[in-house]
Amino acid sequence: MPEDPPAQESPLIQSLRNAVAAAPDDVPLRLHLAELLLASGAHDAAVSEAAVALHHAPGDRAVRELMMRAMAGPGPSPAAEPETGAPGPDARAPEQEPAAPARPREPSAGKFDWRAAEEEVDGIVQPRFVEAPQTVDGGGDPGDADTFDVTGPGAVRLADVGGMREVKERLEAAFLAPMRNPELRKLYGKSLRGGLLLYGPPGCGKTFIARAVAGELGASFLSVSVNDVLDMWIGNSERNMHEVFRTARRKAPCVVFLDELDALGGKRSRTQNSGMRNTVNQLLTELDGIDSAANEGVFVLAATNVPWDVDLALRRPGRLDRTLLVLPPDAPAREAILRYHLRERPVEGVDLRRIVKATDGLSGADLAHVCESAAESALLDSARTGEIRMIGTADLLAAAKAVVPSSEPWFAAARNVAMFANEGGMYDDLVTYLKKRRKL
Repeated sequence: MPEDPPAQESPLIQSLRNAVAAAPDDVPLRLHLAELLLASGAHDAAVSEAAVALHHAPGDRAVRELMMRAMAGPGPSPAAEPETGAPGPDARAPEQEPAAPARPREPSAGKFDWRAAEEEVDGIVQPRFVEAPQTVDGGGDPGDADTFDVTGPGAVRLADVGGMREVKERLEAAFLAPMRNPELRKLYGKSLRGGLLLYGPPGCGKTFIARAVAGELGASFLSVSVNDVLDMWIGNSERNMHEVFRTARRKAPCVVFLDELDALGGKRSRTQNSGMRNTVNQLLTELDGIDSAANEGVFVLAATNVPWDVDLALRRPGRLDRTLLVLPPDAPAREAILRYHLRERPVEGVDLRRIVKATDGLSGADLAHVCESAAESALLDSARTGEIRMIGTADLLAAAKAVVPSSEPWFAAARNVAMFANEGGMYDDLVTYLKKRRKL
């Protein structure tokens, strides 16, 4: 029969319980408490304490021996022992008693039943490790779950992109009009095969334009960077690249945006790592299927600051064969960007025309920094004087004068490419812009 718990623990055991609660990782202290509980007949409580000690010190021999003794249960009670003295007249000789059923032998110290011990302490000690569900091929992600986050159709449209009239016209002619008019596309034999590559200096809104295209199409948006694809284990990068397009097919219509394409699809001739070359090969394979029935409704956009570092095979017809140069914002775009970043700031009497003229050549990121610096100047003045001062034209002009255009280093490198590496007129748009700006 199960043992009855003691009516009341001794003060020493209670004191040890308090000490163990204050130092739960102290194995010798917990072992001492388990010994006292075992000696007092509280076998269940001793098993619990021994189990926790075994969790902290699985290789401790003393802990194992204590667990074995606690699991053995209480010994035979004194009432079952034969009384000493001469037997009565009706007593039977020991050899005449019927043989009792054989009692199972307790496992020896060298053959401890760990399975039984685990079942006994199940629920007392939490598992040390939680295993994630695995796929059939041993991967860590469940097969029916989406590995990449896909956002729904956004509210951003091309009308929300300030200025950039030439960019919008190129997008409409090369990408959007054929997609929105399937009957006309069929009449003129216009193919949707291939994708669109956006290139230009950093901070000029390539990602924002890609989101606007997704909004125009009413399609989901899947942004992919190098961190989402590259993996240290052989074969995982190629699998991740395939999973990108597999996810996009499930979420079609979907715009796949490959950010920093030079990192995902760099020139294989410059790459010594076979894994990186295999990743580029996998991307080529996925792009080759862009006009198949399985990829219906999947539209590919890519962006890079250094298109001359992208593998040439990615820019062949049927892949990312259409390119669009995204330059620093023109005057209408700069005005729209400035209005956006000043909309919730305390401004007064700001002459936007002067600010727009003073910020010629700055990127969208530079314009955001101009507004931030002007707000910081007005905030510091208000803190010094104790009187709130509004942001004015002088603050914005001073901030614009202090900002160095972040696109200048990019144009310095692009100038050499436009002059000496413009094979097949690949960078004619860039040449035209540099001549217009008298930088070539």
